[in-house]
Amino acid sequence: MDERGYPKLPSRPSLTDLRGAVQRCRACDLWAHATQGVFGEGKRTAKVVFVGEQPGDQEDTLGHPFVGPAGRILDDGLAEAGIDRSTVYVTNAVKHFKWKPAPKGKRRIHEKPNAGEIAACRFWLETELTLLKPRLIVALGATAAQALFGRTFKVTKQRGKPVETPLAAHGIATVHPSSILRAPDEASRREEYRAFVKDLKTVARLMAEH
Repeated sequence: MDERGYPKLPSRPSLTDLRGAVQRCRACDLWAHATQGVFGEGKRTAKVVFVGEQPGDQEDTLGHPFVGPAGRILDDGLAEAGIDRSTVYVTNAVKHFKWKPAPKGKRRIHEKPNAGEIAACRFWLETELTLLKPRLIVALGATAAQALFGRTFKVTKQRGKPVETPLAAHGIATVHPSSILRAPDEASRREEYRAFVKDLKTVARLMAEH
């Protein structure tokens, strides 16, 4: 463990090495209240990487990214856009679940990670992307987009539009699928989902170009 709280890695780490090491990370305090670190998953040869904010309650319990309600929205959107999820890689900007207890009951309520927590986890995200060498990075939501493309990036203004990034040939952002679930009514959810699929179809076109 170095002075910043990162575990020692081999000189040429693999994704398996990173997945194991993230369990020992102490670079911020989120590990203390999470069940486990949740690393990215998907094809090692994937040319497209989807990056969300952080694991949710089910992801924290199961140890896999995008397996909860938001993951099901992502799966549906990918299928409708003609993207096979088995060909892509999914991960998060922050690897541990940040939460607070519900006022009543045992439910754990998601809390947005702060700038320090996002910065602490950037080491893992950048190392992951360096190994994967994707052609396209897709940010899901504002936290991921700002972690990847800069703190001034606005998903509301720039969603669905390719942007330059040193991390890949192209970057693009859309909303996080969990935001669709939070829409106030069924009509709003349908509208938000259609816009999400439209962005994913842009991703599919960029994938086809590569």
